[in-house]
Amino acid sequence: MTTTSTTAPAPTQARQRELRRVAFATVIGTTIEWYDFFLYASAAGLVFGSLFFAPAGPEFATILSFATVGVSFLFRPLGAFLAGHFGDRIGRKAMLVVTLILMGSATTLIGVLPTYQQIGVAAPALLLLLRILQGLSTGGEWGGAVLMAVEHAPDGKRGRYGAFPQIGVPIGLLLASGILALMTGVISPGDAFLEWGWRVPFLLSFVLIIVGVIVRRAVDESPVFKEIAEKKEATKTPIAKLFRKHWLLVVLAALTFAGNNAAGYMTTGGYLQNYATTPIADGGHVGMERTPVLLAVAGASIVWLVITFTAGVVSDRIGRRNTYIIGWIAFLATVFLLFPLADTGNPWLLFLGVSLFAIGNGFTYGQQAAYFTELFPASIRYSGVSITYAIGAIIGGAFAPTIAAWLVQSTGTATSVAFYIAGVMVIAFVATLLLRDRTGIPLGPDHELEQSSRHFVWQK
Repeated sequence: MTTTSTTAPAPTQARQRELRRVAFATVIGTTIEWYDFFLYASAAGLVFGSLFFAPAGPEFATILSFATVGVSFLFRPLGAFLAGHFGDRIGRKAMLVVTLILMGSATTLIGVLPTYQQIGVAAPALLLLLRILQGLSTGGEWGGAVLMAVEHAPDGKRGRYGAFPQIGVPIGLLLASGILALMTGVISPGDAFLEWGWRVPFLLSFVLIIVGVIVRRAVDESPVFKEIAEKKEATKTPIAKLFRKHWLLVVLAALTFAGNNAAGYMTTGGYLQNYATTPIADGGHVGMERTPVLLAVAGASIVWLVITFTAGVVSDRIGRRNTYIIGWIAFLATVFLLFPLADTGNPWLLFLGVSLFAIGNGFTYGQQAAYFTELFPASIRYSGVSITYAIGAIIGGAFAPTIAAWLVQSTGTATSVAFYIAGVMVIAFVATLLLRDRTGIPLGPDHELEQSSRHFVWQK
């Protein structure tokens, strides 16, 4: 395991203030991005089937609704290509602001979108278009946020600072689930939620985006990119270089993320919410009320947040790969408990199941920002991190809720879904073991040769 110093300056008082600004900006930005993302996924499981795909019938409408969640993943690589190219050419900071505005605008427009009953087939078509814009945004957002956090981080604390953009994900899930629970349980219960209440959380994104842009514009550019710019060493075609020299690294790293994504999107992708709330009369298996399910997921997202940050801190001590191994073992130990606990119809047992699941989710996610940053050379790092993340999301999470819905419909039991998730996890576990732990490797452009070699365990 490498322990060489980074290029980050010593943490003086001014430096500490800048680190706090960076941490806050990355948390705020990723929270808003993922609030928007999870809001859509939850709404897809709760209301979009009946509002936009009703003519397809209850069961097929659900599959179509989840398919729109998955389609957006197919556009993540394009967003990653664009953001990666310009992020490696003109800087991390500019792309972070652009992606945040794009995501927030698409989410706000969903809040005013007419339904199928109002404008017919144009409604699902427009919904899909806005979902594609969300996918483009997400593809570029994550890479920029994690590079700003990790490339600013002091020696020995990349995992800790890299965990800040990561905890924006469970915070986003907490906000999305919490606001939806408030709407379904207090402000617009029953039919009112279907009529107008579901729109309010989407419209709130407009306010959040203004806050996010102000915070992100106040942060300095990454010190690694500043050094690249000063030396005029920006790569003209970073994506071509990435795939020419590091295609196998991209594939294996994407597979490590695929395992986390396939599992995580059972809850964050809206599938579990749909599984638990679909009435038995409509072919459901549990038939719980929306509000207690949303509150159970919101509560479990707090557990996920704590575990995610813990994983980032722990990875600074025991290495990124060892932290991943803990996560895969925790996942495999709990994957067959999630649906039986949901099947009880008890909100507290549902909360327990999702919370147990969150242990593996956090320990395969908290360190990922530092892990991916340390895998790729400085000159193509934004492209490498963003594209690998996008490909892993497609393999693991794009159609995981859709596949889960089809499996339950075909087999009549959620056990088939547990086996599916476990299979993807095993593949990710093997990919993790094949990649060398590079914790502490220097990140600056002066160390490009070291950054470009010895990625795999079979290399000397």
